[in-house]
Amino acid sequence: MERPDSPKPEPEPEPGLSSVTMRERSSPQGVRPDFKNRKLSPDEKADQESSDVSSLQHQTDLDSVFKILEGNIIMFVKDELKKMQNDLNPDYSECQRDEEVVLDSEEEKQRRSSREAFLKLAVNFLRIMKQEELADCLQSKNPDPLCENTFKCNLKKKFQCVFEGIAKPGTQTTLNEIYTELYITEGGTGEVNTEHEVRQIETFSWKPNRPETTIRCEDIFKASTERDKPIRTVLTKGVAGIGKTFLTQKFTLDWTEDKTNQDIQFIFPFPFRELNLLRDKKFSLVGLIHHFFTEIKEAGICNFKKFKVVFIFDGLDECRLPLNFHITEILTDVTESTSVDVLLTNLIRGKLLPSAHIWITTRPAAANQIPADYIDMVTEVRGFTDPQKEEYFRKRLRDKEEANTIISHIKTSRSLHIMCHIPIFCWITGKVLESVIKTKQAGGKLPKTLTEMYIHFLVVQTKLKNIKHDGGAETDPLWSPESRKMIEALGKLAFQQLQKGNLIFYESDLTECDINVREASVYSGVFTQIFKEEKGLYQDRVFCFIHLSIQEFLAALHAHLTFTNSGINLLEEEQTVSVHVSESHFYQSAVNKALQSSNGHLDLFLRFLLGLSMPSNQELLQGLLTPTGSSSQTNQEIIQYTKNQINQNPSPEKSINLFHCLNELNDDSIVKEIQRRLNSGNLFMFNLSHAQWSALVFILLSSETNLNFLDLKTYSASAEALLGLLPVVKICKKALLSGCNLTQTSCEALSSVLSATSSRLIELDVSNNNLQDLGVKRLCAALGSPQCALQILRLSGCQITEEGCASLASALKSNPSHLRELDLSYNHPGDSGIKLLSPLREDPCWRLDTLRMDPHGDQWMKTGLKKYFCGLTVDVNTVHRNLKLSDNNRKVVHMKEDQLYPDHPDRFDSPQLMCTNSLTGRSYWEVEHSGEVHIAVTYKEIKRKGNSDDNRFGRTDESWSLYCDDTDYFAMHNYTSTAISVPCSSAPHKVAVYVDCDVGTVSFYKVFPDMLYHLHTFNTTFTEAIYPGFRVRFLDSHIYICPDSEN
Repeated sequence: MERPDSPKPEPEPEPGLSSVTMRERSSPQGVRPDFKNRKLSPDEKADQESSDVSSLQHQTDLDSVFKILEGNIIMFVKDELKKMQNDLNPDYSECQRDEEVVLDSEEEKQRRSSREAFLKLAVNFLRIMKQEELADCLQSKNPDPLCENTFKCNLKKKFQCVFEGIAKPGTQTTLNEIYTELYITEGGTGEVNTEHEVRQIETFSWKPNRPETTIRCEDIFKASTERDKPIRTVLTKGVAGIGKTFLTQKFTLDWTEDKTNQDIQFIFPFPFRELNLLRDKKFSLVGLIHHFFTEIKEAGICNFKKFKVVFIFDGLDECRLPLNFHITEILTDVTESTSVDVLLTNLIRGKLLPSAHIWITTRPAAANQIPADYIDMVTEVRGFTDPQKEEYFRKRLRDKEEANTIISHIKTSRSLHIMCHIPIFCWITGKVLESVIKTKQAGGKLPKTLTEMYIHFLVVQTKLKNIKHDGGAETDPLWSPESRKMIEALGKLAFQQLQKGNLIFYESDLTECDINVREASVYSGVFTQIFKEEKGLYQDRVFCFIHLSIQEFLAALHAHLTFTNSGINLLEEEQTVSVHVSESHFYQSAVNKALQSSNGHLDLFLRFLLGLSMPSNQELLQGLLTPTGSSSQTNQEIIQYTKNQINQNPSPEKSINLFHCLNELNDDSIVKEIQRRLNSGNLFMFNLSHAQWSALVFILLSSETNLNFLDLKTYSASAEALLGLLPVVKICKKALLSGCNLTQTSCEALSSVLSATSSRLIELDVSNNNLQDLGVKRLCAALGSPQCALQILRLSGCQITEEGCASLASALKSNPSHLRELDLSYNHPGDSGIKLLSPLREDPCWRLDTLRMDPHGDQWMKTGLKKYFCGLTVDVNTVHRNLKLSDNNRKVVHMKEDQLYPDHPDRFDSPQLMCTNSLTGRSYWEVEHSGEVHIAVTYKEIKRKGNSDDNRFGRTDESWSLYCDDTDYFAMHNYTSTAISVPCSSAPHKVAVYVDCDVGTVSFYKVFPDMLYHLHTFNTTFTEAIYPGFRVRFLDSHIYICPDSEN
């Protein structure tokens, strides 16, 4: 009840009345103020007029804004209703839908928020209209925003915190904080590469020589302009530890944080190591998604056809499911249950949920498990480039001087430099070198070999375990009985699983090695940065070493320990205890075992095992290893045996690994010998052994030089040299093999290079070799392969007829998109050969835009360079007065007396002469010589008068000369001379000259009875006509211009 003295509440305003009117009605005594008749002051009158105008303007602005707003809302509602109608129309196909413009993240958020609100309105109105079925259908086709946000939130929690190696207890690092852009390339194939991954990393370490398409992580499904269809399935290859998993996690994390790919509704990551655990169970696709992602199940989403969905299958190489793409049953219903392998194969083939995007990662050895027909794009993660390595160490190490020391040290060791392309190896290297620098272990000497690096890593981790886990002191003994037991158990696991090719271990694998799950968990908790336990994103526990190289090191340590402790050689087929087996026999059997491997899977294991034979390395592990007391004799026996195996001519890759093994044994004698010969210039005066050829390859591949270009004549113009240097040819951009005595067998070797997926060769010159039609046919076996990316091929002067042209035409029709230049000049294609190849240049389907076939004819069907023989004629008006001509002006002798030549402005004042022949195309001649002479080619305008360097052959930039005496040879041009070593011979002193004016080469050869020995080649561009010339320096020296012996 209201109190009498309480103030009465003001009455509510009537509709349409303002608060002013209400106040007027409730004024005292009911008297209204007379606002209307009161006279206003000038200022009040101005204010009122201004207020009236402002109110009128404001009303007009509101009307305008709301009219536009009404139009925008109506347009939005119509568009959304149309889309909903299309969604509910079963006859409306996917291809009829327009691609929506992807807006920036803020606009996308606003648009999505509006759609979510309108969807709720539409569903509610449908229910009011009693259209329950349509309302349910519409709701099922559009994700619940709450569900989508929850899903993103949960994925973000799983991926935002990561660790390098293994996280320390209580510490977390965000992925965004440590992620470094990886080098990802587009291209290549899904073909299997079973080579050991260190071999592949070595290949990557040689800089790419042709442009490669690089891809950013977020653009993995975005088609380039060259592609004519969208990308559904991507296969990403990369060696272990290169960063494939981090890559997929970064892609997912950026999506959950609304940074990229906001047109995607759901990303479903499925690690194969967890799918393996479902091998004996059955699921539908919907059931599998619900099993791993409960948010989706709780939201009741069972239809993914209308969503943009990405499935990520990480680690195909770890898959233990029987994926069979050839006889698997067809499955198209997402609700039908089957085995997980059948589910995956149908999803990848596009039979199941064809609208989904698929991303698969794998190590190269498992890439061929999925047929190429089901892959739209292959990408490859190459790890760190050289600048990224430096960036990594500078970011990781705050001490600038320490970072510089580590970067410089890595550059001095090719093994470490190669391995640092792998991000996790950078982490291992940083850990070890940082510790050694700080503690001055081994007298401050930094480890240079892989074995030393991994021994130090094991020591660092064991010391960490003793202090952090056991509470020990820095001075306590390193190897306690418990630590030894753990390392021995992990070594056994590493060895047995390496034999099987397993990198991840389940409970059954541990049981086989007599380790139970509880013990494995303890090991992973103690040696946190060596062995890890993964609870998985969704499933049971899985164990693994942090990297394959750690597993290989521990496996080698286990084999070494087993032999030294019990005499059992684990590498023999029959493992019996023998006290009579010598140490050297044990290591020799390891070398043999590794060489028997077709894919080099024991390469790194062998390096570590031989490294552990070194007493200096055993000393670093004192307390764990019992020193074997290896004598220097045993060490030399192992070294000599390794050298003998190199001499047995294994494959180039195996030879290179054996040189790495010699490096672990601190022996570089062969390499130093070849390096000494290279530096002295007499490398090829004698035949090289297989070991020496391998050493040369090892030196070239280990050098810092970017091997874009290989001129075989620099080393030896021979078929043997080509076979020896084949690994170098494979990584070159351009190979000049012209005039190198190659054979049809050489073409088989070149064919293997051209068809190799790792080949970088885009320009090949095999001109002036006796290849004939059969050799060309063998080359064409590779040219027709889509793997062959050769752009320029020179087959000039190779004795090719219409049969060889037919092989070339067939190969180009099979692979028309690469070769753009083909040189077949100086062959005999005949009319039919010309008719076969000429149309290919005009056809737009072929890339070939340069085809050279002139000159051609039967006259060029001769072996060797003599087919270009040019008969020289001495220009008598140029001959110096002390040079006497005889024998039809072929012989020139330096005399004491002046000869009676008339004065002429072209005559030289120094003992030189020129020929009248203006050289064009290709020319060849031979000259016998005695005493000191120069054999040269020169421009006509070279100075004639005076006796200075300006008019001497080889001293100016207008001439190219070979200086010869009875023992020495020098190539000379523009005041620069190069000494040339020549094998001793009793044959007459005779030199051949070959000039190719079009290419710009001048080559000199020493003529032996059965061969031409290449001396030197000048490479230049001739700007005017050139002429042969000679300088006969001293008294009694002479030259003789040889006639064409074949005519």
